[in-house]
Amino acid sequence: MAIDTPNLGDRSYVVGSGSSAIVIDPQRDIDRVEEILDQHGWSASHVLETHFHNDYVSGGLELARRTKAEYVVPEGMEIDFAARQVGDAAELASDIGRLRVIHTPGHTPNHISFALNIGGADVALFTGGSLLFGSVGRPDLLGPELTEPLARSQWQSMRRIGAEITPSAQVYPTHGFGSFCSATATVGNESTVAEQVASNPAFSVAEDTFVEELIAGLDAYPAYYAHMGPANQRGAGPIDLSLPMIASAGDIARRIAAGEWVVDLRHRQAFAADHVKGSLSFDVHGNAVTYLGWMIDWGTPITLLGADAFEVQTMQRELVRIGIDRPIAYAVGSSADWSSPATPVSGYRRATHVDLSKALSDDPGLPILDLRRNSEFDDGYVAGAMHVPLHELRQRLGEVQAWAGENAAHGPVWIYCGSGFRASIGASVLDGLDIPVVHVDDDFVNAENAGLVIVRPTVGHRLGAAYAD
Repeated sequence: MAIDTPNLGDRSYVVGSGSSAIVIDPQRDIDRVEEILDQHGWSASHVLETHFHNDYVSGGLELARRTKAEYVVPEGMEIDFAARQVGDAAELASDIGRLRVIHTPGHTPNHISFALNIGGADVALFTGGSLLFGSVGRPDLLGPELTEPLARSQWQSMRRIGAEITPSAQVYPTHGFGSFCSATATVGNESTVAEQVASNPAFSVAEDTFVEELIAGLDAYPAYYAHMGPANQRGAGPIDLSLPMIASAGDIARRIAAGEWVVDLRHRQAFAADHVKGSLSFDVHGNAVTYLGWMIDWGTPITLLGADAFEVQTMQRELVRIGIDRPIAYAVGSSADWSSPATPVSGYRRATHVDLSKALSDDPGLPILDLRRNSEFDDGYVAGAMHVPLHELRQRLGEVQAWAGENAAHGPVWIYCGSGFRASIGASVLDGLDIPVVHVDDDFVNAENAGLVIVRPTVGHRLGAAYAD
């Protein structure tokens, strides 16, 4: 049974039989696992980690403590808690079947996969961040000095999987459903080892070509990843999803003035219409957690604003998954409830690519800001656009402010991305600095049909396209 965490692009697994179960790569909010165990009358015998994750804080240690299951992690890492550390060729006996450990380095040096063997045949392979559907886990998360060696290890791991695992075994990866831990975009939601051997480029490309193209196709990954590995080696404790203290309008104004983050979780359309000046738009109905974690200075206090408590608690759950355990305060309602003389209600225009095309025909000097990542920009961009990936925006604000000032005679800055989601975040940042903006809330695929000129620079072949929104 798979447990999806869509905004992080990950899956955890619960495999049960009779009264027993094993759990693989659980997320921090383990109540989702406990609900499945309770519904089926299963007792967890093992909690397994394929690797020390770099994109989320694991709930494995706490789940093992609560269920009295054996906690199993890869050997070779320093950890601050008691667990069974296993390496290549180890075997685990369970009521579900025999679990074989295969060392599959590449995503991390200590990465392992678990083959579930029943009746002498592998029926399932839990591959974590190793083999993904049509791709592999990226090899660059531990620094540039390890990137090429890990890419070569990943190539070797694929050959070992192809040679040693029963071809009919189902593949169950943890990453690859929009995760930035995937080297390239993945394909499909289910597969067998045999199908991957036949279709995944990692099995057919020569080693040097694989390494060269894999590394060339890598784009940026969230900055918060740097905090996940150490957190998982320390071992995470229980979470508290109760609401924090309520923030008044005065509190909100003081927190914005102090440089803290006041995060508006409402739909981006509502934020554009009206919001507290200086607050930031992270629409909780999209992938707010990834970009908040990517952009925030780690440790900055956060106040959450939502239309209702559901939006706030949804974001709290998302945040604990990346190790931001408690917002400092929250408030629900509307901008009228949160504003004050120091932080009045603000707003800006939303538009489509058709609107942008018409505006450009009236003024070819219109300032346009593209907030997509490098790989997306390389696939085509609106002619004349300034490119600043969203995750670089706060570090390049001086440059953007100067550029906007130089082009102020042409009107507000028109901001676009892949879908409108990231453009909303960027628009809120610039609006807080009194830079007039227009939020292009539209899919980029509509840009060319809207009459915009799209420039497509020549780029080298990649194994696959990077994840966008």
